[in-house]
Amino acid sequence: MEYPVVSHHGGTQGVTGSCHQLHLDPSISLLIDCGLAQGDDAAPGAASAPLDFDVQGIQALVITHVHLDHVGRIPALLAAGYRGPILCSEPSARLLPLVLEDAYKLSISSEPAQVARYLEFIRKLIVPLPFEQWHPLVERPGLSCRIRLQRAGHLLGSAYVECDMQHEQVNSRYVFSGDLGACGNPLLRPVRPPERADLLVLESTYGDRLHPPVADREQRLEAAIDRALADQGTLLIPAFSLGRTQELLYDIEGILHRKALLGKSGQSPAGEPVDWSQLPIILDSPLAQRITGVYRELHDYWNAEARARLADGRDPLDFSQLISIDSHARHHQVVNYLKSTGRPAIVIAGNGMCSGGRIVNYLKAMLGDPRHEVMFVGYQAKGTPGAVIQASEGAEGFVQIDLDGDMYEIRAKVMTLAGYSAHADQAGLVRFALGCNARRVALVHGEGRAKRALADALRAALAQGGDEVCVTIAR
Repeated sequence: MEYPVVSHHGGTQGVTGSCHQLHLDPSISLLIDCGLAQGDDAAPGAASAPLDFDVQGIQALVITHVHLDHVGRIPALLAAGYRGPILCSEPSARLLPLVLEDAYKLSISSEPAQVARYLEFIRKLIVPLPFEQWHPLVERPGLSCRIRLQRAGHLLGSAYVECDMQHEQVNSRYVFSGDLGACGNPLLRPVRPPERADLLVLESTYGDRLHPPVADREQRLEAAIDRALADQGTLLIPAFSLGRTQELLYDIEGILHRKALLGKSGQSPAGEPVDWSQLPIILDSPLAQRITGVYRELHDYWNAEARARLADGRDPLDFSQLISIDSHARHHQVVNYLKSTGRPAIVIAGNGMCSGGRIVNYLKAMLGDPRHEVMFVGYQAKGTPGAVIQASEGAEGFVQIDLDGDMYEIRAKVMTLAGYSAHADQAGLVRFALGCNARRVALVHGEGRAKRALADALRAALAQGGDEVCVTIAR
């Protein structure tokens, strides 16, 4: 076998569970991500299932970003005996303990002492790395390896990983994309491709489609909020705590600010004015609140436009109409209040695929009432309640959904707001691959159709440039 070589332990059959091992020689390797399969990709008990590969010889775990489908199997990695460093960007080093703590409580144990020991152990292994700087990992006779993290634009701290290797007299550079962000993220700096890649391991989540312009999503979000005011209903947004929630808050603050400057208000069905300035924006997710706090503290990593808002005295992640709900008792009070009154509101609650979390109680209380609306702003994995509700959009008659073992009719309006994808579309993925002059491309982290479409698009684009590039679909 010729080295270096990559083996895949996840992220090849669907869009979750990313885990890739870079073998430098027969006994030395790196692990890029250790993610959990979710939705239909997941096997029963996946969160606590043992690893299906040997951890012996793994020098480091390199994390591209802290979504669970990239870090959710870290407990299994530790259980298998891994005690090496967990390398990640500086923002990811702040966010990773929050994400792992929440997952540990949900899937393993919520016993305080056990959670505290686990987090203490995790923090000792985390090694934060600055962006754009080489970090040596292996230095042996005839073999060396260094890595560099570059901004991936997917969420705060997300990175793609460059691995530069010297094997005998041969130099090679492998790039692992992680998840690449879409253009126009309101908070993050744009992605810049690496200077070269002998092998590019590239995600393909949206390899078969193009995203609509970002401006369209703000207009449609504003229209949905107008409907909520007019119908005297609640706009329910199942949102992922990390990344999507912060983008939503940023856009909502921008809409509210503009409305206040223009002095605009909505109208009720009776033609009476309704005041945008009195509309409560309810963030009902303790994890999202903690993550939003970290986002605010790490504003130096924001893009120039977002930092300019702060300089103007605005806080796009902590504005006056934002109400954060902490306790379960308060959560139930809010659910009952919104169900029984005609007070319009926007609720952002986890989790994003409606498979658990506080959003489920809102859905139980409000799905049967057409005054309310459910808005999806993110990917809904097959097999999740979110996917079932999303599929009811535009359906004739009433659709039923199973929530915690009970059936509920979907009479509320349902819509999908495109443009909030945290993943690059086909054009962005092709642009990234062309920008790094990749000699080989291996596609991962996508459904079969998306991978095949992206493979065709890459081959066509590369052929136009006259390049001889091998594009494969990883298995």
